[in-house]
Amino acid sequence: MSPERRSVAVVTGATGGMGQVIALELARRGMNIITIARDPRRAVDLQEQVLRTTGRAAVEVIAGDLSTRTGITTAASTIAARVDAIQVLVNNAGAHFPEHRLTADGVEMHVAVDYLAAHGLTTLLEPQLRRGRARVVNVASDTLRDTRQIKFLGRPRPATLDIDDLADLARLNPRPGFVPFEAYARAKLLTVIAGYDLARSFAGEVTVNAVHPGIVATDIIDDLVPRPLRALAPLIRRSLLTPEAGAAAALRLATDAALEGVTGRYFVQKTGTTTPAITYRHDVQQRLREASDRFFS
Repeated sequence: MSPERRSVAVVTGATGGMGQVIALELARRGMNIITIARDPRRAVDLQEQVLRTTGRAAVEVIAGDLSTRTGITTAASTIAARVDAIQVLVNNAGAHFPEHRLTADGVEMHVAVDYLAAHGLTTLLEPQLRRGRARVVNVASDTLRDTRQIKFLGRPRPATLDIDDLADLARLNPRPGFVPFEAYARAKLLTVIAGYDLARSFAGEVTVNAVHPGIVATDIIDDLVPRPLRALAPLIRRSLLTPEAGAAAALRLATDAALEGVTGRYFVQKTGTTTPAITYRHDVQQRLREASDRFFS
């Protein structure tokens, strides 16, 4: 990476799809990019793209598995050792798992990848984010406001959360009654709940916002398409947003001067939108924060 002093952006999930577009655009704007990849070889294409586009070796890749506590803490400590300040953190990494799976820490995979990875990096990099007066952007999903996969009939069905389960994150998304799409939505709900709490604690120094970028034609869509519609998957993908269009929503929160100081918000693309009532409850935010802090302690 160039030794000259430039703003730093940490972008997760940057080895393909929307994350790659986000990283490339931030590099075009003069930032140095740090990304975390379980298989660093997958990031070679991004590094080469950025070098061709900007003329700079502006992407640093850190090997790490963001589905585990050790992977998250090691990645955060590696970043903290290399940079003093971070100006942008885009928590874009996410996944949908069609079957119930646990991590080595005993946590369900959606909770680990779609919630704990983002929350862990944000809290563990707090000193660097404060010094950089950073913008944190959590890429969420509007499934948290409506878990119906087929939305033509009935009323929206928001993601649910039993607050008693927050006593132990391993109790979230249990095997009995496991529904993959709802488990994914619940993990995104956790991200928004935690983001509201962090926005308040960071107030005046770091902004924290979440965004649903629209339904983007990325690899995750193949798992999210309801089984009865699988045969139509290629046609469905053609009707969705391109990764470039989806990335625009996250980039706006990360860079738009008009959004300076805006924090604690949830956006559906460009529109500020409310989230389920449970997300605004301070007692729920506090219980989630305490459980998450215990996980990383």
